[in-house]
Amino acid sequence: MTDETATFTIENRIAWVKFNRPDKRNCMSPTLNRKMLEVLESLEFREDVGVIVLTGEGTAWSAGMDLKEYFRENEQKGLHATRKAQREAYSWWSRLRWFEKPTIAMVNGWCFGGAYGPLFACDLAFAAEDAQFGLSEINWGILPGGGASKVATELLSFRDAMYHAMMGENLTGKQAAEKGLVNEALPADQLKARVEEVAKVLLAKNATALRATKWAIRRVREMTYDNAEDYLIRAQEAANSFDGEGRKEATRQFIDEKSFKPGLGAYDISRA
Repeated sequence: MTDETATFTIENRIAWVKFNRPDKRNCMSPTLNRKMLEVLESLEFREDVGVIVLTGEGTAWSAGMDLKEYFRENEQKGLHATRKAQREAYSWWSRLRWFEKPTIAMVNGWCFGGAYGPLFACDLAFAAEDAQFGLSEINWGILPGGGASKVATELLSFRDAMYHAMMGENLTGKQAAEKGLVNEALPADQLKARVEEVAKVLLAKNATALRATKWAIRRVREMTYDNAEDYLIRAQEAANSFDGEGRKEATRQFIDEKSFKPGLGAYDISRA
């Protein structure tokens, strides 16, 4: 499928979704935000899709929100237009954050401001070493809004988040990995191969367990230990009732066949 602002291709159960405004460094306009939600909703329950990879066309991942189309034009129309644009952006970030399947950000270039929303929404993130990450809002007189400040404090240490937001200085992909914004940074020519490698590992695991695991990690971050313990017990029970045969098959392969070791890899899901 191809549309004006977003594209995707499906190869071996991996959906490669792209921001597609390379001439604008893939800035997120209201049109792009609406299209991204459509794309995600069209992919979420497809049987031929097991993992989503979000990347950018050209030399940028996304340079954030489109200053002209998202901010200026909507502000001129009034508060109702601004609120509508916000809902359209935040709705697809939320859909991505709680997506049914594993999601990976493949940051191939610039990642600025509002782009921290979908960056955080993806479960895993890999970047080119020469990618650029920035909260440049302070440089033009505003605070990092739209969730960007929250993302900084979630993924960086307190001191690093303060410095990053207050100084307006960029981080390279390598620095972003060192500080926790992404999982790994690699030379640009090795980035896609590494992401594909990770995606294939995810595809070999139990889909129900993956969904429950990714949601659990996000939920328990905001809970007390006791609340998290209770939530995880209920989540495990729900997962077992939904896909109990998968767990039984894994136990059978481990105990009866001794055909796999959980610490060294996943059980053979094709036999479940």
